Amino acid sequence: DRYTPSPPPEVFGGGYMLKVVSGTANTQLSEGIAKQLGLSLEPTAIGQFADGEINIQLLNNVRGSDIFIVQPTCPDVNKNLMELLLLIHTLQLSSAKRITAVIPYFGYARQDRKTKPRVPISASAVAQLIEKMGPNRVVTVDLHCGQIQGFFHKTPVDNLFAENEFVKYIEHKNFDKANLVIVSPDAGGVAGARRVADKVHAKSVVTILKRRISANVVEEMQIVGDIQDTVCVIVDDMIDTGGTLCKAAGLLKEKGAAKVYACATHGLFNGPALDRINESVLEEVCVTDSIPQEENIQKCEKILVISLVPVLAEAILRIHHERSLSALFQQ
Repeated sequence: DRYTPSPPPEVFGGGYMLKVVSGTANTQLSEGIAKQLGLSLEPTAIGQFADGEINIQLLNNVRGSDIFIVQPTCPDVNKNLMELLLLIHTLQLSSAKRITAVIPYFGYARQDRKTKPRVPISASAVAQLIEKMGPNRVVTVDLHCGQIQGFFHKTPVDNLFAENEFVKYIEHKNFDKANLVIVSPDAGGVAGARRVADKVHAKSVVTILKRRISANVVEEMQIVGDIQDTVCVIVDDMIDTGGTLCKAAGLLKEKGAAKVYACATHGLFNGPALDRINESVLEEVCVTDSIPQEENIQKCEKILVISLVPVLAEAILRIHHERSLSALFQQ
């Protein structure tokens, strides 16, 4: 007998070996997820040629494995997006059994519709690029607009929420619930603010109505609700340049709030954001590690970082074992 068939592969978890691959966008988050799962990150060689082209090589065999790529498309957005696309493509060519793209921060999400003539719907274009590479599933956290899930026509998208982590943070602060108000910075965030308020048993939900004159400039703000002598916690999905957040916090304080805190899933902190927060009336700004924050916390003492590792690790494990993700939000 010159031919001896290979033994069947060892069965792990959901039937295939679970492996975690990381891009270079947020290696600390990737390492935390792998450690939580009792794994090590798959070794990769990711670099750039002299002309800036990205060069990727997987150093281990991944054939027949259940692969989870952890790569947020945070700044440098275009480089990290291209790296994600090439990682998915590399794994396809390496015969991975199933590929899930875990994108804690989904770049280009704010360009989700045409707001003026002759502009792209960039969120849709990015979704099509990712889908064209052929991942089996996409996992993200707090998309700027939920309808972005519909831009993926054939690929299922799981949009996780960081609200339970913010609930733990608010509970840990031991605020007087009779004077605690959850603030939505715009009409679109009211549903999320309501969920947080219900979980922490806050007094009420307050909305700030604003009129923008450009992407990061707000001309006018109005508060809908009573905030006199209350502790206000602003809940938002992201902080970019911090102008809107700091202006909202100042308005809340001016209208009678005793203290103002903020929670945001994605802390971009571009441009003068950190200086604005340092000079603002905000007591503390709580963000997640969907984007690396090591340098930011050195420049601003008001920033507190909570980790998405438990949420993402549990989601990965549930997907691997073909279990429901909805239970994550019901706990």
